[in-house]
Amino acid sequence: MEIRVLRYFLTVAREENITKAAEKLHITQPTLSRQLKQLEEELGKKLFNRGNYSVRLTDEGMLLRKRAEDILSMVDKTEEEFRTLDELTGGDVYIGCAESCQIHFLAQKIGELRRHYSGLRYHITSGNTEQAAERLDRGLLDFAVICEPPDLSKYNYVEIPETDVWGVIMKSDDVLAEKSEICFSDIAGRSLICSEQSMENDISRWCGEKTDMLDVSGTFNLAYNGSVFVREGLGLMLSFDRLIDTSKESGLVFRPLSPKLETKLYVIWKKYQVFSPIAEKLIDEIRKGF
Repeated sequence: MEIRVLRYFLTVAREENITKAAEKLHITQPTLSRQLKQLEEELGKKLFNRGNYSVRLTDEGMLLRKRAEDILSMVDKTEEEFRTLDELTGGDVYIGCAESCQIHFLAQKIGELRRHYSGLRYHITSGNTEQAAERLDRGLLDFAVICEPPDLSKYNYVEIPETDVWGVIMKSDDVLAEKSEICFSDIAGRSLICSEQSMENDISRWCGEKTDMLDVSGTFNLAYNGSVFVREGLGLMLSFDRLIDTSKESGLVFRPLSPKLETKLYVIWKKYQVFSPIAEKLIDEIRKGF
């Protein structure tokens, strides 16, 4: 498969129309159709269901789209790394981040580096540890910030110095808002919203065998989305402090768990990883700063 043809394929997949895709690619429609046909013949699979006015991906086409996006991301990342080898004025850094206020440490380091390398561009992907580690392993990220101890057989790491404090986010008129701390008996029997990763790795540390007694009615991987459900009265959200606006105007409040529950963050990267020059500079700054 040629990289050029994969770009053609992705453009058609996004436009769902060969004519529009050809116009965007600045090639003729017959040329584009011929390239797609040759790609199908090369793979031995039908990639599109063709209609009168549009095309839709088959199951095989959906699989190729996912693989092509990863392949082209790696190609673009590699080309950018080589463009910046001779003269380091900047470059792209790809980072996977868990949701945490401790990310401000990373932002500070990027800000300091950009004062010396104004061409530094950073690309942040938010997600849980599993999602970040998967993209890191596939070479789509330079490093990741995760909120559980790293696998030392696969990764090098730096520990971020501060911790995140766990608590309950609720509507300000909830009866529990009158309390200064929330214990297990307060939330037992209440509908809870929490990330799946946190239930397994954090909340279970807090309440042990009683975890199964909690009524988790919903899960999320971005705290803001979870807070919308709290505002709509669907439950209490277990989350880090300072992730969500809990000012008086927000209608939400945060109350810490008792006993206190904290989580550390780690910056991780693959062992023996070869960084681009700008990513190497950033990881050096992170090592020195933490």
